Amino acid sequence: MYIIESGLQALLEYLSGHVLSCLVPAFFIAGGIAVFVSQAGIIKYFGAGAKKVLSYSVASVSGAILAVCSCTILPLFAGINKRGAGIGPAIAFLYAGPAINILAIVYTARLLGFDLGLARAVFAILFSIVIGLIMAMLFPQVKGNPSGEVAVAAGVVEESRPLWKTIVFFAVMLGILITGAAKLWALAIAFVAVLLVVLRYWYGAEEIKEWLGETWWLTKRIIPVLLAGVFVAGMVKALLPSDVVGTWLGGNSFRSNFTASVFGALMYFSTLTEVPIIKALTELGMGRGPALALLLAGPSLSLPNMIVIGRIMGLKKTGAYVFLVVLFATFIGILFGLMA
Repeated sequence: MYIIESGLQALLEYLSGHVLSCLVPAFFIAGGIAVFVSQAGIIKYFGAGAKKVLSYSVASVSGAILAVCSCTILPLFAGINKRGAGIGPAIAFLYAGPAINILAIVYTARLLGFDLGLARAVFAILFSIVIGLIMAMLFPQVKGNPSGEVAVAAGVVEESRPLWKTIVFFAVMLGILITGAAKLWALAIAFVAVLLVVLRYWYGAEEIKEWLGETWWLTKRIIPVLLAGVFVAGMVKALLPSDVVGTWLGGNSFRSNFTASVFGALMYFSTLTEVPIIKALTELGMGRGPALALLLAGPSLSLPNMIVIGRIMGLKKTGAYVFLVVLFATFIGILFGLMA
């Protein structure tokens, strides 16, 4: 009975403290990204003819655009791989896609602290570029043979409105998120008023309907799993002896960071569920360094993810990719732990 009560308590604390001010605006932003920012317009920059600086830059921030998990990213990765994208940008895209999901970054900062949220975003971007460059050096590649069998179209996308209007829209949405999270309600209401004006004059009824529909679809898809994850995390906290967590994940040793990285790499976390689980583990004695190590290794890797990647690019490349993710996550975890 105590275990169930612990899960319910964690769920109630989450619902009262994070949903309205944090996740609701983030879901609307994610819905807007899905509708108003063309996925094909991002993927086209990974082609064999794209400049390296452009390819890696776009790939490293793709997660903020795509908002996918470690398994959803796989057909997109397979698509750009078939199009002849270099292995470096393709790997950068594969890692960054799930790693800097905007919902996960916001939720991490809200639940685990601003420092962990910021570190997760910054190091995920750096990881994607560095690991992509290393993979390109380890496996020099002849440009692939493009075929029509791709998961995502890579054609040129025509924008229906000036770019600055889209930037203003997302800036206003971000303002709502930041002021709501800070509980600056007067400013949040002001941003909502500006958003209503922007929607009234710049967006048609069908576009708004599509945006709301995409937001609702994301909410239905993620929230049930997320709430289940929060509940399970609360029960784990009651079940797991704190001395076990302290022994294997406490402090800032190489072992604790490496253990967290390997655990994150093997486990599958549905979108956002890694955050409440790590929150429960930190309350049981998990160090800040290992927490970041798990956040950097977990979202982009999982056992199912590794199996599929192995079929796409072979065991040698997959092994090198997994090794680099775990290695970098371990040492960045140690570094962060020293600064925390």
